[in-house]
Amino acid sequence: MSEPLDPLDPRLLAWRQFIRKILPFADVATADLPLRRLLRLSLFQVSVAIAMVLLTGTLNRVMVVELGVPTWLVATMVALPLVFAPFRALIGHRSDYHRSAFGLRRIPYIWLGTMLQFGGFAIMPFAILLLSEADNVFNLMGKLGAGLAFLLVGAGLHITQTAGLALATDLAPEDKRPRVVALLYVTLLFGMFLSALLFGQLLTEFSDRLLIQLIQGAAVATIVLNVVALWKQEALNPERAAAKEERPPFLETWRAFISGGRASRLLVVVGLGTAGFTMQDILLEPYGGQVLGMTVAQTTALTALLAAGTLAAYALAARVLSRGGNSYRLSTLGAVVGLVAFTAVIAAALIESTFLFRIGTALIGFGAGLLAVGTLTAAMGLSEGGHSGLALGAWGAVQATANGVAMALGGGLRDVVSGFALAGTFGPDWAGIEVGYVFVYSIELLLLVATLIVVAPLALRREGSVARSSKMALDQFPS
Repeated sequence: MSEPLDPLDPRLLAWRQFIRKILPFADVATADLPLRRLLRLSLFQVSVAIAMVLLTGTLNRVMVVELGVPTWLVATMVALPLVFAPFRALIGHRSDYHRSAFGLRRIPYIWLGTMLQFGGFAIMPFAILLLSEADNVFNLMGKLGAGLAFLLVGAGLHITQTAGLALATDLAPEDKRPRVVALLYVTLLFGMFLSALLFGQLLTEFSDRLLIQLIQGAAVATIVLNVVALWKQEALNPERAAAKEERPPFLETWRAFISGGRASRLLVVVGLGTAGFTMQDILLEPYGGQVLGMTVAQTTALTALLAAGTLAAYALAARVLSRGGNSYRLSTLGAVVGLVAFTAVIAAALIESTFLFRIGTALIGFGAGLLAVGTLTAAMGLSEGGHSGLALGAWGAVQATANGVAMALGGGLRDVVSGFALAGTFGPDWAGIEVGYVFVYSIELLLLVATLIVVAPLALRREGSVARSSKMALDQFPS
């Protein structure tokens, strides 16, 4: 019978060190916040991912193709959740100062968001079925019900995500916070990926009954995931419950937050940079097919290239930040990479090179990843006194709003400009469908140039003038 290994055995220590290296988030855990608890908390991001995939992916296609709902009406419904995106800063602020009988701050807001999501999913399938029948006497009720359902789900996911990220920031030690938030965003991406695969599989043989069951299943999954995620995460605090901490007016707190110009300049960078990278979100694959003649399989692979570029950006960010790099300079590098990326995408059409187009696509993901990591790290550095909700809410509000508006503008501008070009408005030399795409990509180049102009003063400040990432622990973001 073999003897048990000595915990201090060099072989066992080497093996543990190897495990920590291959598991990206193994070193984020602490005695007060073990990895198992952190992974359980991250389940709220899976519920958000389910809602995002349903709204912008599955239902978008089903309503247009299988149910025959007019495209403009579907686009309007899908855009409704963006109405609540600008209020994320207000949500975060209110959760910072929320007073309850048990001293809880974040969980009441996360639960409110959960119930709003559940309510939206509960009425959504039947409203959509009424909406799809134009000759039904209750068609108007279907439109109103579907609009309400999309609004409820949108409001719920924004409230849940804002308060959830703030709760994770509260629980994590200061030197681990950026890495904890990064883990939550990686969970979001995995949740979206798995949800898309699952929904596609379940709706292979589409029927109205399957659609109803799928959406109702999403409602139940939202409740279950968030209950498991929140169980015993925020400790009861009788002292906070007894204290009469006055919540200052939001505008007063907002003015104090943006005083000095650093926060406001950062939010401008987030808005311009996000718009500069996301106007092309719905255009890359059509561009590859219509302009470069790529097959469906080849254009579908572009998503993998974007993801690979983003993961490479995380790896570089981990190295830079662990060596005392500045988050604003990381954002600057992301914008510069974006300029190279969109130049390559435009040039690919001129020389008819799919290889150059693929390189440009990967660089778009790489630059967008660097910009997101840099601005998120900088935003976390602006939260003080345990009031992380306002800072993270402001970052999320600007990013979500810019993302939605940019995608809508990108698609609309492409259609309008390409229509004029095909009609001969710009002359025989500019009569191809690629003109609309190039126009949008050129606007993105201008937005990224504007991003560089705004972020440059922050990137050039010396240590002590800005919150440096060197104060963070090793590898704050996944590698």
